[in-house]
Amino acid sequence: MRPVKLGMIGCGTVGTGVARLLIEKQHMIEQRTGIALDLKYVADLDQTTDRGIVFGPGVFIQDAWTIINDPEIDIVVEMIGGLTVAREFISAAIEKGKHVVTANKALLAKQGNELFRAAQAAGVDLAYEASVAGCIPIIKSLREALVANEIQALVGILNGTCNYILTKITDEGLPFDQALAQAQANGYAEADPTLDIEGLDAAHKLAILAALANGMRINFDDVYVEGISKITPLDIQFARDFGYRIKLLAICKNRGDKIEARVHPAMIPEDNILSNVSGSLNAITVTGHAVQNLFLSGFGAGMMPTASAVVSDIVDLARNIQYGAAGRVPSMAYQPDQIKTMPILPITDIVTHYYFRFAVEDRPGVLAALAGILGQNGISIKSVQQKGRKTNGHVPIVIITHHAREADVQKALAEIDRLEVVGPAPVVIRIEDENATAAETAE
Repeated sequence: MRPVKLGMIGCGTVGTGVARLLIEKQHMIEQRTGIALDLKYVADLDQTTDRGIVFGPGVFIQDAWTIINDPEIDIVVEMIGGLTVAREFISAAIEKGKHVVTANKALLAKQGNELFRAAQAAGVDLAYEASVAGCIPIIKSLREALVANEIQALVGILNGTCNYILTKITDEGLPFDQALAQAQANGYAEADPTLDIEGLDAAHKLAILAALANGMRINFDDVYVEGISKITPLDIQFARDFGYRIKLLAICKNRGDKIEARVHPAMIPEDNILSNVSGSLNAITVTGHAVQNLFLSGFGAGMMPTASAVVSDIVDLARNIQYGAAGRVPSMAYQPDQIKTMPILPITDIVTHYYFRFAVEDRPGVLAALAGILGQNGISIKSVQQKGRKTNGHVPIVIITHHAREADVQKALAEIDRLEVVGPAPVVIRIEDENATAAETAE
């Protein structure tokens, strides 16, 4: 069999890891696959940084278009990220009849529908395992291993930066700013961490997973997104008092004719397997009608874990090339003519449990006033805690609700906000508690 020739565009952190695996493990990969992978070109504008790799003569180049225009290149590996130049390179490679591997979740979340259609029309594959959860094989699982399952739910910790920060707040009582500074110092967070801490990175990934799980077009714009910047050690402690931990969750649930797709901080029971996923790890639980519950965990970022996923895609495409089987596995898990448009349930329509922390004046009748407004809006109280120090003339009251509808919650909170005895805006955290749900259903 002839070698499969590769051209990689971008040799930053992950690109360097990909090149290292392809060069250092070339013999092992060939032993396993029977295919020789030839990294013909690596293109990067930065030609001076030492990547710790010895490239052969003429391999390390500056002009990416050399890769796109070389008729010998079978697979283009896009490792530059972003929404503009990356799309230009991927689109051009597809037009040239080349297969593409990318880890670019933002691009796929926003423009993936068009790119997948273009690849299908050109008879080439667009692979993207590393775009979601690093080395965790969730894309392959949804596209192949779970092909006989109706996917009922996906719940995941999909951002290592947020998980690291929440772990530091939980285990060490650090305020948010200090936990973020440690994440940045350890290389888990960028200098501008907005995409991570405001939930957008996790939302990009969830949009892709929701599409794969439900045979639908990618719909990033309607995914509800809320970040972790308002989470405090006080809320972490109250969560622990109630038997919960707080995680940034990406949640997808099939509701028949609609899909729940939301990213936000959530309280989960301490015996939930996701509650013990610490540090920068990612994890995903998948509920399928046949497998029931599946749990996958691993590093969601980093040079070598992500590079491992990229190389797995390269090998899959190389096998398809060798056996003339492009399109063997549909890019979006379903046949292209079976992909449908499914609406995402507005956040106002979801029903779940809630945690409220109010800052109120310490006077008689305050709790009764809060309970009255909640009750008038159909929100039933499950438990209440009144404890903690007075701060700026206010004391905390914490309320856990039974099932409530988000629209009713927002209406009640707006009414409560107008009470003179209530101070700053309340903290609201949704609760994902299957045990409580089952108990309420039984009642």
